[in-house]
Amino acid sequence: MQHTQHPKAVLLRVQNLKVSYGGIQAVKDVSLEVREGELVSLIGSNGAGKTTTMKAITGLLPVQSGQIELCGHNIAGLGPWDLVHQGLAMVPEGRGVFTRMSIVENLHMGAYIRNDKAAIDADMERIFATFPRLKERRNQLAGTLSGGEQQMLAMGRALMSRPKVLLMDEPSMGLSPIMVDKIFDVIQDVAAQGVTILLVEQNASRALQIAQRGYVMESGNISLSGAAHDLLHDPKVREAYLGE
Repeated sequence: MQHTQHPKAVLLRVQNLKVSYGGIQAVKDVSLEVREGELVSLIGSNGAGKTTTMKAITGLLPVQSGQIELCGHNIAGLGPWDLVHQGLAMVPEGRGVFTRMSIVENLHMGAYIRNDKAAIDADMERIFATFPRLKERRNQLAGTLSGGEQQMLAMGRALMSRPKVLLMDEPSMGLSPIMVDKIFDVIQDVAAQGVTILLVEQNASRALQIAQRGYVMESGNISLSGAAHDLLHDPKVREAYLGE
């Protein structure tokens, strides 16, 4: 008897999503999916609707119509608090760390839905192994960190909830080129640990280089999708987003 490779389960599925934002139809009809263990990139120019899509998935903006499913359950309309309990974590654009709390306190905030102290401590050590810069400064206030270090802290804090799916919105924005390299290395490390990731990123070439699959968003719609490698070499994508 032959064993066929089972396709991985779809953890996040968005179908025919429509979202209005500030009176404008920012997301017109978006469908995408992320399978277990995948790193999927959503790219597109500024104003294409990427962040609005993310905010709708994470309950920060109301869904006009369409479906959002996490592990087969409809999550459209749930608030961010409920979504963390369901296994969805977000690293928001602009990082959103608690500036007057220490690094350790920020990471504990990420684990607020958990009460397994030993496992929380073990995860904290794992985060410090992934982000040595945070370990050195563990008792420093988050507000004293550089932008790149705050981005690492936001990622570490999201991982502390042990998410089934991790959403990242523009993690490289505003960072120095060296820090961008570091952040993309870390995203790859996190993905290699088996975390399922949906990455929204303006740096299209970097995002596609580390992803398995990608979606291209234009004026509120998905205009292209496919294997990240194919998109990276697609003339239309290269011209529009890779400056060629």
